[in-house]
Amino acid sequence: MELFTSTPGFCPSCGSIFPPLDSSKDVTCYNCKQTYKPDVFGDQVVEYTIHFNNYDPDKLVKTKEEESSSAEGPVVERKCSKCGHDKMSYATLQLRSADEGQTVFFTCLKCKFKESENS
Repeated sequence: MELFTSTPGFCPSCGSIFPPLDSSKDVTCYNCKQTYKPDVFGDQVVEYTIHFNNYDPDKLVKTKEEESSSAEGPVVERKCSKCGHDKMSYATLQLRSADEGQTVFFTCLKCKFKESENS
């Protein structure tokens, strides 16, 4: 007995979506457990492609330009004490006790010189 409007891919008895169709078997509704012939899917065609862990070694190798221009954190205007470049990236860590300030590590974007400051 059909209670719902018959739509391909849905159970005509309870309206639940059907599980994927196996090419050689009938389909059984998860909800009402009724079994139907594959023609209940009508002219519906489903195509899909599964990609597992695509490995592209070209994406893993950085060029010298990418390495020198990539920042290791947020960028601030701070003059490098070694080369004089005016932009540095920074990262912070709490190295001392909680009642003292955190340590800020600066890295020059041009020469990669690292310096720290206790704030």
